[in-house]
Amino acid sequence: MTASTHAPSLRFSVAPMMDWTDRHCRLFHRALTAHALLYTEMVTTGAVRFGPRERLIGFSPEEHPVAVQLGGSEPVELAEAARICADFGYAEINLNVGCPSDRVQDGRFGACLMAEPERVAASVAAMKAAVEIPVTVKCRIGVDDQDPEEALDRLADLVVAAGCDGLVVHARKAWLKGLSPKENRDVPPLDYGRVFRLKARLPALPVSINGGIATLEDARALLEPRDGVALDGVMLGRAAYQNPELLLGVDAAVFGAPAPHDTARAAVESLFPAIEAHLARGGRLSNFTRHMLGLFQGRPGVRAFRRLLSEQAPRESASLDVLVRALDLIGDHSFVRADAVAA
Repeated sequence: MTASTHAPSLRFSVAPMMDWTDRHCRLFHRALTAHALLYTEMVTTGAVRFGPRERLIGFSPEEHPVAVQLGGSEPVELAEAARICADFGYAEINLNVGCPSDRVQDGRFGACLMAEPERVAASVAAMKAAVEIPVTVKCRIGVDDQDPEEALDRLADLVVAAGCDGLVVHARKAWLKGLSPKENRDVPPLDYGRVFRLKARLPALPVSINGGIATLEDARALLEPRDGVALDGVMLGRAAYQNPELLLGVDAAVFGAPAPHDTARAAVESLFPAIEAHLARGGRLSNFTRHMLGLFQGRPGVRAFRRLLSEQAPRESASLDVLVRALDLIGDHSFVRADAVAA
C-alpha cells in the first residue's frame, strides 16, 4: 500500500480500544459514520516490526479515514514502526501515552511516559522524520502525584517543539499505583477545564478531548467555545462502542453531512458482502457480530437479537442467515432514523 491521501480530522473520533476496535469493528463503525476518524487497537512496535503485519495492521480502504496507535518508547523502533504503518496506508500515527495497564507499564509505554516527556518528544521527532503523514499523541493530564498544570504543559511544549501534529487528551489523571486499568477509566475525576486551558495557551496546537463523553449532546457541548477557546475535536470510546447507534448521528450532528445510511439496519445490511467474503475466507460470523450487540437499545426484540447472535454467531457453521434472522427479531417498526439520532 502507499501512504493515504486522506487528511484526518480530529473533530470526532472513536478511541483506540484493545480487543474492540479491530478491522471488523472499524468497518462496522464506518457504515454508521463516513467522517469520524477511526483508530486501530494499540499495537506495539515489536509486533509491527516482527509480527504478522497483515493480520495486525492490515485494513480495508473502506475504513478511511483510519489511524494507527503505536505503543513503544524507543525512538528508533517507533520510527521504523511508523514507517511500516505509513506504507500500509494509514492516515495518521498516534503514540499511546495514556494507557495505564500493568502490561503496558512493564513495556515502558503508555501513561507511564507522562513522567518521561523528553522521551516522548524524542519519539515524536523520530517518527516525524520517518513519515510524511501526521503524528499525534494521546495522553492523560498527568499520572500519580504529578501536578496536571505542570505535567501536561511540559509534555505539550516538548512534543510541539518536536513537530507533533495534534494532542488527544484524556481529561483525567492516571493513577499507576493503587488503581486498576478499569478504575482508571472512571475513578480519577474529570477536568475538562484543564484541556481548555491547554488549548488557550497553545492555540495553534490541534487539541481533542477524551474521557467521560457519553452522548452526542456531550460531544457537541465540548465543541462549543468556552471563554473564547474552542477545542478541535472530541474522542468517544466506550460510549461509541457500547451504543454504536450513536455513531449514526455523528455526521449530521458534528459534520453537518448526511449519514451513510438512514438506519442502523441499513448500515448492517450494507456490510453483508464484506461479511460473506470474510466467511468465504474461513472467518467467523462473530468476528463482525460481536461488535453489533449494543445496537437497538431499548427496542422490542433486542434481548432476543443479542441472545441469537451471542449463541449462534460464534459457531464455525454460522452463516449470514444468523444475522438476518437476528435483525428480523427487532422488526422494521423499531428502527430509528439517522436524523432522529442526531437531533
